[in-house]
Amino acid sequence: MPHVLIVEGNTPETVARGLSGAHGFVETFAALAPNMTTSVVNPYAAPLSAMDLLADGIVFTGSGEPWAVSDPEATPLWAAMERAMTTGKPIWGSCNGMHLAAVMLGGRLRANPKGPEVGIARNMALTVEGRGHPMMAQRPASFSAPCVHRDEVADLPPGATLMAGNAHTPVQAFAFEADGICIWATQYHPELSLAALGGYLTAAGSIFACHAALVADLACAAEDRLTAARLGTTPEALQTPARSAELLAWLDLVTARASVGPHGVSLPRGRVMT
Repeated sequence: MPHVLIVEGNTPETVARGLSGAHGFVETFAALAPNMTTSVVNPYAAPLSAMDLLADGIVFTGSGEPWAVSDPEATPLWAAMERAMTTGKPIWGSCNGMHLAAVMLGGRLRANPKGPEVGIARNMALTVEGRGHPMMAQRPASFSAPCVHRDEVADLPPGATLMAGNAHTPVQAFAFEADGICIWATQYHPELSLAALGGYLTAAGSIFACHAALVADLACAAEDRLTAARLGTTPEALQTPARSAELLAWLDLVTARASVGPHGVSLPRGRVMT
């Protein structure tokens, strides 16, 4: 039974205010793969342990903190990603987790010159490489997805493959698979229902509180076609399997590699995860 470690991108204080990057992953993974287990760690509270890194896959979540991953405050996340990259396990980077992976691998981050992209990332287009990659196998050539972000990847890391982008944010998804490192990452949030996204906008101290007017539409778009259209999507695209297509593909990758080490060496399966 695969086990996924979820690395929370927010401090314990921010999580206590209702901004947990991990919560959406726990809920969505439970729906997509009920037999899989998860655990959540917070590197702002304690460094990752050797036991943590025995997980079959590792997720780095989004963040609602006011700093970027290139700022000194994010040092605990850097340390966690450095250790994760040494394991050879599949890594998923979500929003802030994508930024972290990109910068650590040699890319460049910036504040989006068009401003935050909040609600739905509209009209994203797969690249030629994205159309042939297993990460995007269940995505149409053009699609929309939940999003909430302020920063963006300005320059991809050397060796990374662009999967998708749109007019607002050219780097919406990328994959990096080299030197024993396997990272799939999205700027948008396939793990978030729109109800969960609305919670991000209304949580105490949210850096996205100025977009709270979207909450009414976010609350009903998954059931109401006209509301979904206002946001740039459809109710069908917001249902969990469709919304989370990339995550399901990543879980398939994690499962396929669960009993094989990063260099094809069988691993002992007698461990117990808590």
